This record gives sequence, C-alpha cells and structure tokens, in this order.
Amino acid sequence: MSTPRTLRLPEHVVPVSLATSRGTFAALATEPEDVPTAHVVLVPGWTGSKEDFAPLLPLLRAAGFSATAYDQRGQLETTGLPEDDYTLAGFAEDAVAVAESAGAGPVHLLGHSFGGLVAQTAAAAQPEAWRSLTLLCTGPGALGEDPQRPLSHLVEVLDRDSLEEVYGQLQAARGRDEQPADVEEFTRRKFVSNAVASLRAMTVHLLEAPDLVEAAQKSGLPVFVARGADDDAWPFDVQDEMARRYGTQVHVVPDSAHSPAIENPEALAAAWLPFLADH
Repeated sequence: MSTPRTLRLPEHVVPVSLATSRGTFAALATEPEDVPTAHVVLVPGWTGSKEDFAPLLPLLRAAGFSATAYDQRGQLETTGLPEDDYTLAGFAEDAVAVAESAGAGPVHLLGHSFGGLVAQTAAAAQPEAWRSLTLLCTGPGALGEDPQRPLSHLVEVLDRDSLEEVYGQLQAARGRDEQPADVEEFTRRKFVSNAVASLRAMTVHLLEAPDLVEAAQKSGLPVFVARGADDDAWPFDVQDEMARRYGTQVHVVPDSAHSPAIENPEALAAAWLPFLADH
C-alpha cells in the first residue's frame, strides 16, 4: 500500500469529479499557466488512489503538462458497484474514458504497480488514445503469490471478513509504521473505502493476469520503464526483462521503493520528463 507523506494537496493541484462515458471518477488535476504541451493520465495501483501521485503533479505542471490522476473504479472516492466490470479490459476502458474526458487528443499514460497492468491493457486495446506508455514499479503480468504477500489468502478473507477486519489483519502482519496520525488514518480510510468487488478483482488479477507485453508492443507506443531502487513487488530481473522486450531499460529511482512518486518525485520527474518531452 502506498502512503502519502502529507495530506495537504500541493499548490495548483485540485480535486475534480470527472463525468465520463464509463461513469464518474474522482481525480486530482493540474493545469499549467500556458497552453499545455500535452496531457498525462496516471493510474494508481492495488489499494492505491489518486493521492499517490500528488507530489508528482506539480512537477508535471512546471514542465508544461496538464495531468489527471484518478481513483480507479471502486477505489477511495470513485464508486464501484458489485455488478460493475472489474476485468482488466474494463479497468482499461475506464482509463480510456478518463483520457477522453480531458479533451486533449492522445495523452501520455502512466500505470503504477497494478495500474501498470491496466495501462498495458489500455495501450493494446486503444493505441490511438495514447502518446506514450510509462510503467512504474510493475511487471509484464501477474505478480503471483509470495510468502511476504499472501494474495490468495487475502482473496479468501475478503469473501469472509469486513474491510476493517482485513485492514487490521494486514497491519498486524506487516507491523505498524511510524507515521503521523492523520496519514495513518488516511491510509486506513483508503483501504476500507475500497469496493470489495473491486479490491477482490484487482487481487485476483495480480495472481492470474497473463503476460501483456506482446499485445501492448503492437501498439507501437514509446515506452518508459522505472522502479524504485528498493522496490519490493515484481522482482528486478522480471522488470529488467520486461523493459528489454519493450526495447528500453529500467530507470532506477534512488532513495525510493515501491512508490517513487511519493518517496522521490523529483528524481522520478528528472528521469521521466525528458522522455515525455521527446514524444
């Protein structure tokens, strides 16, 4: 789970409600003073939210980009109903709809962690919607089971226990992080605000998603791949091989782990912005 260091939104970053062809999505948006160079859409990961990108948005604005980070269907402030479409294709259609709501033509697409699976699916399905594809701390397909991250067990308890109970179990297993009380409360609220059907589906996708690289490659989009120096999700060799298949290499963000947009947004932007400017 990503944890913002502060709950105060940066200057020029505003909460918005996006009415799209796929429903309404809660988002954070920013606009530069002049006509934007291009628009960027940022897709959060498992148990994530739009706030996971808040420190990065002002850096995009300063470079001349407008940007939208949104809660995926069923995350935090975006409603998710039990009968909604939580397939990878459905989440990808949501990303396209959010991009279309910007009204800016093709946009740059970034997916973080599980959001990277969504982004690759969206790139393969509708390449004409995008200028480029950025994959942050993600992999070519399923993350799979891990003793440190028992996703199969989580699927089982989601079918049995309340989200409050599940959150308590995860915190007990992980140990308490030292963080300000308001940030700790936001982290709890972010988790328990998930629609159960959405969180369950995302967890199953992390266990079972197919390899997405070949399909996304056919989009012909330029690809940027990055991870934190201490990323603890997809193994480094898996990310390296994914980048190689996309014809690039992994940009390692120093002093960060699985959430460089929070942990070291300046270094992430320094590596990423030249790529955006080139495309």
